Amino acid sequence: MLLFSRRAIQPIADAYEKQKHFITDAGHELKTPLAVISANTEVLEMTQGESEWTQSIRNQVGRLAELTNDLVSLARMDERDSRMLMTDFSLSDAVSESLAPFVAVAGQRGKPIQTDIQEGLTLCGNEEAIRRLVGILADNAIKYGAEGGEIRITLRSAGRGMVFQTRNRVETPIKKGAHEELFERFYRGDASRSSKVAGYGIGLSMARAIVAAHRGKISAASEDGASLAITVTL
Repeated sequence: MLLFSRRAIQPIADAYEKQKHFITDAGHELKTPLAVISANTEVLEMTQGESEWTQSIRNQVGRLAELTNDLVSLARMDERDSRMLMTDFSLSDAVSESLAPFVAVAGQRGKPIQTDIQEGLTLCGNEEAIRRLVGILADNAIKYGAEGGEIRITLRSAGRGMVFQTRNRVETPIKKGAHEELFERFYRGDASRSSKVAGYGIGLSMARAIVAAHRGKISAASEDGASLAITVTL
């Protein structure tokens, strides 16, 4: 029975591996035309001056380049033989420093961030990836937080591990309970939510991949239907 099960799922596993390789290869192939488009746009601006059209091209090239990089990063994290360099570092400092620019942005948008970062916490992990994780979750809270609503971000020790959490009010009511669908790739929620915020819906997928690489857990849940908390346990 076990042998039969393995044979049954092998085509699915093979297809998944091919998909990851395709994403990685396609990502590298896309970088060249994107660079050419960007260079040609610069030439147009030098000869004919900036315009709303060239600015639009720049914006779209930038968005596509960001999407490409994120997809390639996700595919690499999925590789079975992928390994992050893990070292001991100050998690408290990494979180505080990573949040600093987001605190300023959130204040300008009328969504003040309140932080409660426990000092002296260290982690054996990939510092660059953890800083990116913090940025992704802070950016997500700002993008989808309700106007005028406070964003609360905390880091504390919990037993043998540590818990990092973002909590924000939401613009429209959501179901109480877990919201694991938020971590699906390209998930954008309802149409009204998607139309107001730029993005491709893979940020939280990237966050989940980073947490998985550190053998941690990440979850999203609403206790009251009016707020959302994303919790990372490392």
